[in-house]
Amino acid sequence: MKQVTRTREISHEAPGEEKVISSIEIAALLGKPHNDVLKAIRKMEPAWQEVHQGKFSQMQIQEKLPNGGYRMRPCFVLTKTESLFVATKFNDVARAKLVLRWEELELSARKRTVNIAHRALLETEAEVIMRSDEIMKRELSQLNIDAVGCYTMKSVAASLRMTYRDLCQMLVAHDVMNDVDGTYELLPPYTYMGYESYRLHERYSLMGDRRQQRYMVWTEAGRSFVIDLVRRIKKSSN
Repeated sequence: MKQVTRTREISHEAPGEEKVISSIEIAALLGKPHNDVLKAIRKMEPAWQEVHQGKFSQMQIQEKLPNGGYRMRPCFVLTKTESLFVATKFNDVARAKLVLRWEELELSARKRTVNIAHRALLETEAEVIMRSDEIMKRELSQLNIDAVGCYTMKSVAASLRMTYRDLCQMLVAHDVMNDVDGTYELLPPYTYMGYESYRLHERYSLMGDRRQQRYMVWTEAGRSFVIDLVRRIKKSSN
């Protein structure tokens, strides 16, 4: 027997759970005392347990009293199949009321599902773009996490009072790096020395096509290496 204590009204349909109805609601629906409904359920429980290998779920709900206080009221919580099984002991009118109540609950659940789907379809183009931008931002931040704190080629060139183009040409000429499909990459023996990382940049073409560009950035050690190398090259050429 499953028994749970709750301090709120019973939800007919919790996310991911089967719809249920309480013995208190059944009693109110049929105009019967709750104790009579409890007796009927308990009388039917052994047969259900024999076939289904499990007892009916029980719980306690917090009920407000006229004096402003509260009391815990025990009740059964039944699925549709369980409640209709118990209803075989009721008269025809009582069974019909319970069947109609389940039809009402299921119709209400279907309407909620349709309303949720309808609201999802009402997303504006701006909302879709905003969501896609948020997703792209998260993806880029994860992809570029190793490049955080690194230096671009332009910033290193500026610290040397050089242009981006002049610095790149110098490093290519001295076999430090090479242009591979529009992206500079270090050449041996400078690879795997912790000098560089790579940063991913995304942009859109005039036709709205999403394009990615990967470019090299310098770590702190790489920046120091480049500055020292350029100074030595300049000194040897004087």
